[in-house]
Parts: sequence; structure tokens; C-alpha cells
Amino acid sequence: MRPIDFFDRGAGLYPDRACFHDGQREYSYRSVQEATHRIANGLLAGGIEKEAKAAVYAPNSVPAFECVLGIMRSGAAWVPINARNALEENIRVLQATDCEWLFYHSWFESHAETIGAELPGIRQMICIDAEGQHAPSLDSWMSAFSVSAPYIEQAPDSVSAVGATGGTTGAPKAVMITHLNVETMASNFMACMPYDEPPVHLVVAPITHTAGVICLPLMAYGATNVIMAMPDLDTILEYIERFKVTTLFLPPTVIYMLLQHPRVREYDYSSLRYLIYGAAPMSVEKLKEAVEVFGPVLAQGYGQTEAPITCTFLSPKEHLVIGDPEKEKRLRSCGRPSPLTQVAIMDDDGKLLGPDETGEIVVRGNLVMKGYYKNPDETAKVSTFGWHHTGDIGYKDEDGYVYIVDRKKDMIISGGFNIYPSEVEQVILSHPAVQDCAVIGVPDEKWGEAVKAVVEAKHGMELGEKELIAFCKERLGSVKAPKSVECWQTLPRSTVGKVLKKEIRKRFWEGRDRMVG
Repeated sequence: MRPIDFFDRGAGLYPDRACFHDGQREYSYRSVQEATHRIANGLLAGGIEKEAKAAVYAPNSVPAFECVLGIMRSGAAWVPINARNALEENIRVLQATDCEWLFYHSWFESHAETIGAELPGIRQMICIDAEGQHAPSLDSWMSAFSVSAPYIEQAPDSVSAVGATGGTTGAPKAVMITHLNVETMASNFMACMPYDEPPVHLVVAPITHTAGVICLPLMAYGATNVIMAMPDLDTILEYIERFKVTTLFLPPTVIYMLLQHPRVREYDYSSLRYLIYGAAPMSVEKLKEAVEVFGPVLAQGYGQTEAPITCTFLSPKEHLVIGDPEKEKRLRSCGRPSPLTQVAIMDDDGKLLGPDETGEIVVRGNLVMKGYYKNPDETAKVSTFGWHHTGDIGYKDEDGYVYIVDRKKDMIISGGFNIYPSEVEQVILSHPAVQDCAVIGVPDEKWGEAVKAVVEAKHGMELGEKELIAFCKERLGSVKAPKSVECWQTLPRSTVGKVLKKEIRKRFWEGRDRMVG
């Protein structure tokens, strides 16, 4: 199946049911489907070809999602652009993916102008909610095109989306996700979380991430997707009760904040079937509290951009082990392998390890990406011994539950967002007072991990924490900027002068049973 076929199934079954609700009005499957036809026809009339890249640069909104579905229908490949990223990073992503079309929200009008000036490969821009300074509005543009459905046949291995992982070497790696990858992800999702009636899905996290991707299998059931432009704790709790939400994805940090909300126990959560958490490990104590507050509905998925969402799954039933010392340890796991994905533990020599032996978590199957766009060397590196290497260190117990204990890569997951230290380090090293630095993730009650910079100042110069954080925010945005900075007289180094990040991390993670938060 093509990704758009999941949406079309829901539209065929429930044409007059609300596909989207933005808190003010609802949009039926019929009207959304017509919009996707017009958008796809407009892209095709503009000369877009199969697997050409098109991006949507916007906060969560119904028109933004209609554009994503229209891109999928046209046969082009969707490039997810995180609206919270700094402009410079999004330009790097658009450049690395050879993006040709850009749909953007008027919030980013000045950004669109900069993108147009710096990236001549962008052939067409459309403003999704207003007339742009140099771009037509979505409504006026798509009104010129037919409401009849185009059909673009797609091979299973053709590229459906190209998502950036981040810049570990200064430039992002672009992950090619195929139609078969999406079908496998959706099949795993539907097998693990079945529905016998149309669900109601509250979309809180960015549609460029998990919350948006799981809309596809849910739409096949005729789901109503309630879209929140920006996360707001009061509104999340209100909407669960108001819309009788059945399904919700949140990173652990947002669940932590909800649990601290003074009115969290005043709302009715009886409609919830699945409160899905992922993108980072969750505190066991907070997990127990969440089960108490929201009910037996917690579910966890583990995946990454290269193998999305459903490598492993921990079901609501598997969370009901509180009070059983033998089984309660499973709450520290990310579940067992999903039905259509193989998951194993491997040592550095390619040997698969047995129960309770620690090594790298590796996966294989039709969930795994086609490769990194125009980057065969990195593709080969991450695919050695016939398995995809996740970069996470862990083990399997005798019952097949997978536990993450550390990361082989330096990547930090803070508030559910992937942050690559080298990106932050490059910015810090450009500061005139910095001699050297190391950026690491440290334990944090709110974010799971917080970005911390440990810096060595140039001789005779001083560095202020607030000054350096502001310096990074201006260049990276608030998500990737360090939450704290420490100045050390010297950083620990190896005999050849390499900064020993593991030694630095140990100081902050000592006494914990895992080196990830």
C-alpha cells in the first residue's frame, strides 16, 4: 500500500466523519480528500516527478496536514521540517534533500524569503494560510486544479519520505523511507494496537515526528485527529475529556509535566485506550504514577528515523505488573520485538548475543530504511553484518524484553527531540572565548536528558553561562541550546589529546542503572 491508501480507506468508509478538528471546526474526510486531490494535481501540473522532494514548514495545523497528504498522493517524497528548529538547520535539511517545493505557514514568511534566496533549487513556494509576499496562498493556488483523484502507481521500494537525522558531521544525514517501510510500520502499529471502532487521536507533538506518522494507520480506521498548534497542558487535559480521546502520543517529558499539573486528577480519562510514550526512556516511578492517574492505557514504542516507531512494543497489559517484583523490572524495558521486525543484540564483531548479554541493539526487516540519501558510505557503515545498527546499547532478558542502558552514539534525546552534540559543539567553538568543549546529555527530571556544555576557556578569558547559552540559542534555537554550562580548567583527554566524553558523562550519571534518561 502507498501511505495515501491508508487515508483513502478511512475516507471510503467514513466520508462524512471528521478527519480533523482544530478545536474550532471539523473537516470531513470528504473535504480533506478533495483538498489532497487538488494539491496533488497542482504538484503534478507544476512538473513534480516521482520521489522529488517537497516540504511543509509549519506548526501543526489542518492545512499543513492536507499538504503532507497531497505530497504523498502526488508520488513525491515528503521532507519533514521541524518548525522549532533554527532557520539555518532547516536550510541545511532542505539543501541536503534536494527539496524542490516548499509549503510554508505565514509565521515563517521571512524564513521563506531567506530560503528562496539561498536555495535556488526550490522551484515553487506556497503559503498555506495567507497570501505570501512572493507566493500564492494555498486556497488560491489549489482552486485552479481538478478535484478528481490522480493515481500515481508506486513500487514498494520507491521513496515516500526523506527525514533528516541531524548533523553529526556538520551536515544532516537524510533517511530514505520507502512505501514498504511505511506499510510495515503501519502493520506493526495496527497489530499491536487494534481498534474495533474509529479512534479519536489527539495530535500534540509535531506532525513531523511520531504524532504525525501514526495518523496514517489511525486514518485507516476512520480516526478523527484533533490538532493542537502548540502544546498546552490545560488544553491537553481539557481535550481528552471534551473529544473523548482514545489515542495520544506524548514524549515522557510532557507526561511528567501533566502529572505535576494541579488539576490532573479532575478530568475524565475513561475514553483513553492508548497513551503512547516513546522517543526517550521514561522514569519507572513516573510511569507507575501515570498508570494510576490515566488508567491501564500506557503503551510504549521504540524506533528511530531509520526504522520508525515500531521496532519494539510494550502493551498496556504488560504495564500491569506493579507490585510483582519479578515482572516489575519490565517497566524499564522498551518492550518486545513487534510482529514484523527482528530485534537482536550484537557485539562489535557481529556476533549475536544471548539473554542478559549487553551489546548494540540491531534490527532488520522491511521496517528498515532504504538508506541515507546520497550517502552510501554511511549507509554501509550502519548496515554491517546484515543488520541495521541503532547506536543504542542494551540487552534482552530471557522473556525477550529489550532494555536500553546506554548509547553508542553521542546523541542526546531531550524532551523527545534528537540532538547531536557535534552540532552544538561547532557553535560553541565559534565563540571567541572558548578553547575547547564537550556537549553531553545529563539526567534531568523534566527533559529526561538535558543538554550540558562543559567548556575550557582560552587563557586569560572568562565565559559567562548565560552569555554562552544565549549565543547558542541565537544560532541553534532553544531546543538544541545547552540548558546549563560548566567551565572546567581542563577537560579530560586521552594520550593523543582527544576529549574523553565518557569520563565527563560518568560524573553526572554515577549511581544510575542506565546511562540514558
